[in-house]
Amino acid sequence: MNLNLTSTIQMPEHVLRRQVIALCKKVGKPLLKLSTKDYEDNGLGHLVKQFDGQAGLVNIEVFNELQHTITGWPGGKPDVDDTTRPERAKPYPKRVVVFSPHPDDDVISMGGTIRRLMQQQHDVHVAYETSGDIAVGDEEVRRFMHFINGFNTIFANGSDEVIKHSYQVVKNFIRNKKPGDLDNEQILQLKGLIRRGEARLACEYNGIDSQHIHFLDLPFYESGRIEKLPMTERDVIPIQELLDEIRPHQIYVAADLADPHGTHRKCTDAVLAAIDEEKKAGAEWLSDCRVWMYRGAWAEWEVADIEMCVPMSPEELREKRNAILRHQSQMESAPFLGNDERLFWQRAEDRNRETAMRYDELGLACYEAMEAFVEYKF
Repeated sequence: MNLNLTSTIQMPEHVLRRQVIALCKKVGKPLLKLSTKDYEDNGLGHLVKQFDGQAGLVNIEVFNELQHTITGWPGGKPDVDDTTRPERAKPYPKRVVVFSPHPDDDVISMGGTIRRLMQQQHDVHVAYETSGDIAVGDEEVRRFMHFINGFNTIFANGSDEVIKHSYQVVKNFIRNKKPGDLDNEQILQLKGLIRRGEARLACEYNGIDSQHIHFLDLPFYESGRIEKLPMTERDVIPIQELLDEIRPHQIYVAADLADPHGTHRKCTDAVLAAIDEEKKAGAEWLSDCRVWMYRGAWAEWEVADIEMCVPMSPEELREKRNAILRHQSQMESAPFLGNDERLFWQRAEDRNRETAMRYDELGLACYEAMEAFVEYKF
């Protein structure tokens, strides 16, 4: 079993698009305003010659390529000609699986697209690959333990001895914890429970059925440390089983390999390895499935790479923010925000607005924000 498939991900070539977009940036013009002189002065006169000596034909070719990446129907629009659309019209509705490395990457990276898929009646499942427990601060545990203890006092007159005992044990452990000390298994379970609750709230906000929320808790993550365990076949099998059960028409997978702690890379490897194993086993559902890669809080696709771009209005961007805010433990007190002082919802909005701005600068439709995807060829 190949467990290092991220190293084999090939970016789409889109050679013409890449060259012309670079030219637009260099001369500060939108696509449809590039002249023959712009091409010739920058060593790209040969492109004009390939299009009967007309710069306008080159411009329109690339303009149409990019225009066709934009869709308000990420699951495909039923009963229309899908020749130039990024997704197929049929089948409709589609079974969709969104793989999320941590219990918030789904809404941070593609919350607007998830909401659009739900509104368009697709059968959406979200699979959280890791518990995300080490990214919860101790104060979040204290806050929930205070609530549980208060609940015991209000509704049971403090008579539940299990709650009373656990409250003291957890409080004492956190009070005596020194910098660098690892959490014990009980604390990690509580932190994982907090993140599960937040993920459920965000899914509920987006209209996803509770039976379609899957917590895989892949073993490689459960080291209790920033440094994770090696990924093994044990991490791949639960994903393979889920795919075999759902038999999706669309899979969304994180390809945010800039994640400084490496969790995203391992999660991506696990999903791609599961797909690879299903392919070897001759799974028939794969013949009618497409895999779309998204990026998260750490990086974004280059415009030249984008193959599907889902626009958002100001209201839709605000709805995406609302889903992200359900993950309260990952706001100001999150341990691993990195050097970027912006919160995750701020990073997401800035990134989505920047993608829209890049399309606008090239002379395409001007949207509030956009989420971008690249297809993974398996």
